[in-house]
Amino acid sequence: MVKMSYQIHRCTGNSAAEYLILSSGLGGHASFWKPQIAALTEHFHVLTYDQEGCHADSALLPDKYSITSLALQLLKIIKLEKIQQFHFIGHAIGGFIGAELAVVMTSSETKLLSLTCINSWDELDPHTQKCFEARVHLLKSAGAEAYVRAQGLFLYPPVWISKNHQHLNTLENIQLEDFPPAPNVLKRIEAAHKFRISEQHIQALQYSQLHFIANQDDFLVPVHKSSDLQQRLGHGQLSVLVTGAHASTVTQPELLNKTMLQFFHHHFLKVVLFSN
Repeated sequence: MVKMSYQIHRCTGNSAAEYLILSSGLGGHASFWKPQIAALTEHFHVLTYDQEGCHADSALLPDKYSITSLALQLLKIIKLEKIQQFHFIGHAIGGFIGAELAVVMTSSETKLLSLTCINSWDELDPHTQKCFEARVHLLKSAGAEAYVRAQGLFLYPPVWISKNHQHLNTLENIQLEDFPPAPNVLKRIEAAHKFRISEQHIQALQYSQLHFIANQDDFLVPVHKSSDLQQRLGHGQLSVLVTGAHASTVTQPELLNKTMLQFFHHHFLKVVLFSN
Protein backbone atom coordinates (compact mmCIF):
# COMPACT_ATOMS: atom_id res chain seq x y z
CA MET A 1 0.00 0.00 0.00
CA VAL A 2 1.33 3.43 -0.98
CA LYS A 3 0.92 5.72 2.04
CA MET A 4 2.22 8.92 0.47
CA SER A 5 0.30 11.22 -1.85
CA TYR A 6 2.18 12.37 -4.93
CA GLN A 7 1.88 14.42 -8.10
CA ILE A 8 3.69 14.36 -11.43
CA HIS A 9 4.27 17.76 -13.04
CA ARG A 10 4.73 17.03 -16.74
CA CYS A 11 7.58 18.51 -18.77
CA THR A 12 6.24 21.50 -20.66
CA GLY A 13 8.06 20.82 -23.92
CA ASN A 14 8.95 17.15 -24.18
CA SER A 15 6.67 14.20 -23.48
CA ALA A 16 9.71 11.87 -23.58
CA ALA A 17 11.66 13.81 -20.94
CA GLU A 18 13.34 11.96 -18.08
CA TYR A 19 11.89 11.91 -14.58
CA LEU A 20 13.14 13.98 -11.66
CA ILE A 21 12.01 13.18 -8.11
CA LEU A 22 12.04 15.91 -5.46
CA SER A 23 12.18 14.90 -1.80
CA SER A 24 11.76 17.49 0.96
CA GLY A 25 13.39 17.55 4.39
CA LEU A 26 11.92 17.29 7.87
CA GLY A 27 8.68 19.07 6.97
CA GLY A 28 7.95 16.36 4.43
CA HIS A 29 5.59 18.35 2.19
CA ALA A 30 5.63 18.42 -1.61
CA SER A 31 4.71 22.12 -1.47
CA PHE A 32 8.23 22.85 -0.23
CA TRP A 33 9.37 22.61 -3.87
CA LYS A 34 6.85 25.07 -5.33
CA PRO A 35 9.58 27.64 -6.25
CA GLN A 36 11.40 24.97 -8.29
CA ILE A 37 8.59 23.43 -10.36
CA ALA A 38 8.41 25.91 -13.25
CA ALA A 39 12.17 25.88 -13.87
CA LEU A 40 12.56 22.12 -13.61
CA THR A 41 9.53 21.14 -15.70
CA GLU A 42 11.11 22.90 -18.67
CA HIS A 43 13.41 19.86 -18.83
CA PHE A 44 11.94 17.01 -16.76
CA HIS A 45 8.77 15.27 -15.66
CA VAL A 46 8.91 16.23 -11.96
CA LEU A 47 7.48 13.96 -9.25
CA THR A 48 6.77 15.54 -5.86
CA TYR A 49 5.23 13.78 -2.86
CA ASP A 50 4.14 14.20 0.74
CA GLN A 51 6.04 11.97 3.10
CA GLU A 52 4.10 9.71 5.42
CA GLY A 53 2.90 11.17 8.71
CA CYS A 54 3.35 14.87 7.90
CA HIS A 55 -0.23 16.19 8.08
CA ALA A 56 -2.62 16.90 10.95
CA ASP A 57 -4.85 13.96 10.04
CA SER A 58 -1.92 11.52 9.69
CA ALA A 59 -1.90 8.24 11.58
CA LEU A 60 0.85 7.72 14.13
CA LEU A 61 4.07 6.46 12.58
CA PRO A 62 5.24 2.95 13.54
CA ASP A 63 7.91 2.46 16.20
CA LYS A 64 10.36 1.09 13.61
CA TYR A 65 9.96 4.12 11.34
CA SER A 66 13.21 4.99 9.55
CA ILE A 67 14.69 6.52 6.41
CA THR A 68 14.51 3.01 4.94
CA SER A 69 10.73 3.06 5.46
CA LEU A 70 10.47 6.24 3.41
CA ALA A 71 12.71 4.87 0.67
CA LEU A 72 10.67 1.69 0.34
CA GLN A 73 7.40 3.63 0.16
CA LEU A 74 8.82 5.90 -2.54
CA LEU A 75 10.00 2.85 -4.46
CA LYS A 76 6.39 1.66 -4.55
CA ILE A 77 5.37 4.93 -6.19
CA ILE A 78 8.20 4.61 -8.72
CA LYS A 79 7.08 1.07 -9.61
CA LEU A 80 3.43 2.13 -9.75
CA GLU A 81 4.31 4.83 -12.30
CA LYS A 82 6.61 2.40 -14.17
CA ILE A 83 9.56 4.81 -13.95
CA GLN A 84 12.65 3.01 -15.22
CA GLN A 85 15.29 5.66 -14.56
CA PHE A 86 15.28 9.04 -12.88
CA HIS A 87 17.20 11.88 -11.28
CA PHE A 88 16.73 12.69 -7.59
CA ILE A 89 17.03 15.94 -5.62
CA GLY A 90 16.70 15.82 -1.85
CA HIS A 91 16.81 18.54 0.78
CA ALA A 92 18.48 17.55 4.09
CA ILE A 93 16.87 14.20 5.06
CA GLY A 94 15.40 14.12 1.57
CA GLY A 95 18.96 13.48 0.38
CA PHE A 96 19.15 10.53 2.76
CA ILE A 97 15.99 9.10 1.21
CA GLY A 98 17.70 9.29 -2.20
CA ALA A 99 20.81 7.54 -0.90
CA GLU A 100 18.73 4.86 0.81
CA LEU A 101 16.61 4.47 -2.32
CA ALA A 102 19.78 3.63 -4.26
CA VAL A 103 20.45 0.82 -1.76
CA VAL A 104 16.95 -0.69 -1.84
CA MET A 105 16.98 -0.56 -5.67
CA THR A 106 20.27 -2.47 -5.93
CA SER A 107 18.60 -5.69 -7.06
CA SER A 108 16.05 -3.98 -9.35
CA GLU A 109 16.36 -2.75 -12.93
CA THR A 110 15.38 0.81 -11.95
CA LYS A 111 18.30 3.22 -12.32
CA LEU A 112 19.18 6.30 -10.28
CA LEU A 113 20.93 8.54 -12.82
CA SER A 114 21.91 11.29 -10.38
CA LEU A 115 21.50 12.35 -6.78
CA THR A 116 21.59 15.99 -5.66
CA CYS A 117 21.77 16.58 -1.89
CA ILE A 118 21.00 20.08 -0.61
CA ASN A 119 22.35 20.87 2.89
CA SER A 120 22.66 17.22 3.85
CA TRP A 121 25.30 15.40 5.88
CA ASP A 122 27.18 12.10 6.13
CA GLU A 123 26.49 11.81 9.84
CA LEU A 124 24.95 14.21 12.32
CA ASP A 125 27.13 17.16 13.31
CA PRO A 126 27.21 18.10 17.05
CA HIS A 127 25.88 21.57 16.18
CA THR A 128 22.94 20.13 14.23
CA GLN A 129 22.28 17.72 17.08
CA LYS A 130 22.03 20.65 19.52
CA CYS A 131 19.60 22.39 17.15
CA PHE A 132 17.43 19.27 17.00
CA GLU A 133 17.58 18.90 20.79
CA ALA A 134 16.37 22.48 21.19
CA ARG A 135 13.49 21.88 18.78
CA VAL A 136 12.52 18.63 20.51
CA HIS A 137 12.55 20.38 23.89
CA LEU A 138 10.35 23.18 22.54
CA LEU A 139 7.84 20.72 21.11
CA LYS A 140 7.69 18.61 24.27
CA SER A 141 7.62 21.44 26.80
CA ALA A 142 5.87 24.30 25.00
CA GLY A 143 3.93 22.66 22.17
CA ALA A 144 3.48 23.00 18.43
CA GLU A 145 3.21 26.79 18.26
CA ALA A 146 6.53 27.38 20.02
CA TYR A 147 8.13 24.77 17.74
CA VAL A 148 6.78 26.38 14.56
CA ARG A 149 7.47 30.00 15.56
CA ALA A 150 11.10 29.16 16.39
CA GLN A 151 11.65 27.07 13.26
CA GLY A 152 12.40 30.05 11.01
CA LEU A 153 15.49 30.87 13.06
CA PHE A 154 17.01 27.56 11.97
CA LEU A 155 15.88 27.76 8.33
CA TYR A 156 16.18 31.33 7.02
CA PRO A 157 18.81 34.11 6.95
CA PRO A 158 18.19 37.00 9.39
CA VAL A 159 17.87 39.56 6.58
CA TRP A 160 15.30 37.39 4.77
CA ILE A 161 13.24 37.09 7.97
CA SER A 162 13.40 40.87 8.47
CA LYS A 163 12.14 41.55 4.95
CA ASN A 164 9.57 38.74 4.85
CA HIS A 165 8.30 38.57 8.42
CA GLN A 166 4.64 39.06 7.48
CA HIS A 167 4.84 36.36 4.80
CA LEU A 168 6.66 34.08 7.24
CA ASN A 169 3.95 34.61 9.83
CA THR A 170 1.35 33.56 7.26
CA LEU A 171 3.35 30.44 6.40
CA GLU A 172 3.64 29.57 10.08
CA ASN A 173 -0.10 29.95 10.58
CA ILE A 174 -0.75 27.60 7.67
CA GLN A 175 1.73 25.10 9.09
CA LEU A 176 0.07 25.22 12.50
CA GLU A 177 -3.32 24.45 10.97
CA ASP A 178 -1.88 21.26 9.48
CA PHE A 179 0.70 20.39 12.13
CA PRO A 180 1.21 16.62 12.38
CA PRO A 181 0.90 14.64 15.61
CA ALA A 182 3.87 15.48 17.85
CA PRO A 183 4.99 11.82 18.08
CA ASN A 184 5.39 11.80 14.29
CA VAL A 185 7.63 14.87 14.35
CA LEU A 186 9.75 13.32 17.10
CA LYS A 187 10.09 10.03 15.21
CA ARG A 188 11.17 11.86 12.06
CA ILE A 189 13.82 13.77 14.00
CA GLU A 190 14.95 10.49 15.55
CA ALA A 191 15.27 8.95 12.07
CA ALA A 192 17.46 11.90 11.02
CA HIS A 193 19.57 11.36 14.16
CA LYS A 194 20.18 7.72 13.37
CA PHE A 195 21.00 7.96 9.67
CA ARG A 196 24.62 7.41 8.63
CA ILE A 197 26.17 7.01 5.20
CA SER A 198 27.42 3.43 5.10
CA GLU A 199 29.46 1.28 2.75
CA GLN A 200 26.16 0.14 1.21
CA HIS A 201 25.37 3.70 0.15
CA ILE A 202 28.87 4.18 -1.26
CA GLN A 203 28.56 1.04 -3.38
CA ALA A 204 24.99 1.75 -4.50
CA LEU A 205 25.87 5.30 -5.64
CA GLN A 206 29.23 4.61 -7.30
CA TYR A 207 27.81 4.84 -10.83
CA SER A 208 25.39 7.74 -10.23
CA GLN A 209 26.34 11.36 -10.82
CA LEU A 210 26.40 13.19 -7.48
CA HIS A 211 25.88 16.86 -6.68
CA PHE A 212 26.20 18.41 -3.23
CA ILE A 213 24.81 21.90 -2.65
CA ALA A 214 25.56 23.78 0.56
CA ASN A 215 24.75 27.26 1.82
CA GLN A 216 27.59 29.10 3.52
CA ASP A 217 25.20 30.71 6.02
CA ASP A 218 23.20 27.57 6.88
CA PHE A 219 22.67 27.79 10.65
CA LEU A 220 21.17 24.30 11.05
CA VAL A 221 23.70 22.26 9.06
CA PRO A 222 27.29 23.62 8.99
CA VAL A 223 28.52 24.13 5.45
CA HIS A 224 31.41 21.67 5.88
CA LYS A 225 28.97 18.77 6.23
CA SER A 226 28.32 18.75 2.47
CA SER A 227 32.06 18.46 1.90
CA ASP A 228 32.16 15.61 4.44
CA LEU A 229 29.34 13.90 2.53
CA GLN A 230 31.17 14.33 -0.77
CA GLN A 231 34.35 12.83 0.69
CA ARG A 232 32.45 9.96 2.30
CA LEU A 233 30.76 8.98 -0.97
CA GLY A 234 34.03 9.42 -2.84
CA HIS A 235 33.01 11.48 -5.85
CA GLY A 236 30.68 14.20 -7.09
CA GLN A 237 30.46 17.96 -7.55
CA LEU A 238 30.24 20.40 -4.61
CA SER A 239 28.53 23.77 -5.06
CA VAL A 240 28.66 26.27 -2.17
CA LEU A 241 26.20 29.18 -2.27
CA VAL A 242 27.10 32.31 -0.31
CA THR A 243 23.64 32.91 1.12
CA GLY A 244 20.19 31.38 1.38
CA ALA A 245 20.61 29.49 4.69
CA HIS A 246 19.09 26.04 5.21
CA ALA A 247 15.90 26.61 3.20
CA SER A 248 17.50 28.19 0.15
CA THR A 249 14.77 26.59 -1.98
CA VAL A 250 12.56 29.34 -0.54
CA THR A 251 14.99 32.20 0.11
CA GLN A 252 17.16 31.97 -3.03
CA PRO A 253 15.07 29.99 -5.54
CA GLU A 254 16.49 31.51 -8.73
CA LEU A 255 20.10 30.95 -7.67
CA LEU A 256 19.37 27.43 -6.46
CA ASN A 257 17.44 26.52 -9.61
CA LYS A 258 20.28 27.82 -11.78
CA THR A 259 22.84 25.83 -9.76
CA MET A 260 20.85 22.60 -10.09
CA LEU A 261 20.27 23.05 -13.82
CA GLN A 262 23.94 23.86 -14.49
CA PHE A 263 24.81 20.47 -13.01
CA PHE A 264 22.38 18.76 -15.38
CA HIS A 265 23.70 20.77 -18.33
CA HIS A 266 27.21 19.59 -17.56
CA HIS A 267 26.53 15.92 -16.92
CA PHE A 268 23.38 15.28 -18.96
CA LEU A 269 23.80 17.71 -21.85
CA LYS A 270 21.40 16.03 -24.26
CA VAL A 271 18.69 15.67 -21.63
CA VAL A 272 18.55 19.37 -20.88
CA LEU A 273 19.68 21.15 -24.02
CA PHE A 274 18.11 19.06 -26.72
CA SER A 275 14.94 17.79 -25.05
CA ASN A 276 12.86 20.30 -26.97
